[in-house]
Amino acid sequence: MYKVLNNIKLSKNFRIEEFICKEGKGEVLIADGLVERLQRLREYLDKPITIVSGYRSPEYNKKINGSPKSQHLEGRAVDIKVHGISPEEAARAAIELGFKGIGIYHTFTHLDIRQSLVNKVGRQYDYWDMRSKR
Repeated sequence: MYKVLNNIKLSKNFRIEEFICKEGKGEVLIADGLVERLQRLREYLDKPITIVSGYRSPEYNKKINGSPKSQHLEGRAVDIKVHGISPEEAARAAIELGFKGIGIYHTFTHLDIRQSLVNKVGRQYDYWDMRSKR
């Protein structure tokens, strides 16, 4: 866990501030490989990406009713909006680029680089569509 004091540039298009937990303590945890894969997605789509949620502390995750096993807790996940692209289109591109967890929501796409898959159908990634859920 790190406390961010400076808004360090992590890649061509992403800065550390974008991954900080939203609870206001300036804490961040970013797993190896997440920024690199996200940068590849940005270049592949050639569209700006907004990170809606990055790292989540256990307290913040609980406050927003996040999953107790959320990849956000380990700094392995981001929820994103891609300007001019639907969550479904972003998900399709993320699958092509090797993200391991892909979730589609009404206004954003969840992406993660989980180490273990939970699906039992033999896919190389876990996938869920939350648009029909309330």
